[in-house]
Amino acid sequence: MDQSTTLESVKDYYGKQLSSSEDLKTNACCPIDAIPPEHRRILEMIDEEILARFYGCGSPIPPLLDGKVVLDLGCGTGRDVYMASYLVGEKGLVIGVDMTEEQLAVAKEHMHSQTGKFGFATPNVEFYHGYIEDLNTIGIADNSIDVVISNCVINLSPNKEAVFAEIFRVLKPGGELYFSDVFASRRVPQRLKDDPELYGECLSGALYAEDFRRIMQGLGCLDHRIVKKSKIEMQTDELTQRVGNIQFYSVTVRAFKLESLEDICEDYGQVATYLGTIPDSPDQFQLDDHHIFEAGKPMLVCGNTAAMVAETRFAEHFRVDGDHSKHFGPFDCSDAEADTGSIAACC
Repeated sequence: MDQSTTLESVKDYYGKQLSSSEDLKTNACCPIDAIPPEHRRILEMIDEEILARFYGCGSPIPPLLDGKVVLDLGCGTGRDVYMASYLVGEKGLVIGVDMTEEQLAVAKEHMHSQTGKFGFATPNVEFYHGYIEDLNTIGIADNSIDVVISNCVINLSPNKEAVFAEIFRVLKPGGELYFSDVFASRRVPQRLKDDPELYGECLSGALYAEDFRRIMQGLGCLDHRIVKKSKIEMQTDELTQRVGNIQFYSVTVRAFKLESLEDICEDYGQVATYLGTIPDSPDQFQLDDHHIFEAGKPMLVCGNTAAMVAETRFAEHFRVDGDHSKHFGPFDCSDAEADTGSIAACC
């Protein structure tokens, strides 16, 4: 399928063929237990129609959104938009973009209902019909967004390089991309990409993980982090046979727009201490799947990790000791004791 055919096929699948998330044939959309408890409480306030027609593969909503501008790519019926709108509060803004008019109609229909349920005087959400490959057309300006989120949508795009280029165009310096999507263990052959059902099920459009890394590096993002990863199981033997030996994974990724990142982890002798001040995370903060900061406990970190917690909205919640004035070579991922008594983290 060419790009325009792919887009029309996806719009048809999500706009007309699927009537609810129960119609999906794989578990690419994660169950409710993948959503943290503090977000489940918000879900209880969201209208049922929004939830029933929402198709996602995780809970890509990071902490510390109060007062921020958040952009949701492929927002569908707006579940994550409304969850984020509660978290950003009345002084924040959440923008949802989707190409499927049937999905957007549901999202817009519930705007005033959700505003009232959240206790806001006026809506703090905006919905736009458009393509995530071209955010400029709908007026998303350069360096205007604090956090970009997306939930199992980028795999559906026929031009993923354009999507990520747009993301890093609109993010503010120090801004964050936090998204869940489907990744493949190898490059998906064209015969599977041409299967509209497999594409619509978020499988055959999945990026090979190493190709994703190369795209990000080409855009100047030299270090991204995996937060969560789980294998996707095929629901039928017929689907298993069609995909063959390719393994598919639901992965939550975070990446920051930072010029200071390097392509490998470098050791500058820096130590980061989490202050325990992020709401809902008084005891520890998880940056990624192997950086879990215990409140009050110093941890040796590479230069990239230091930048991620010191040059972003997380800065006020960390104390980072040291700078780049002295270099000790590549960061040692072995269990090396620091002078502070902390254990080196593996990047």
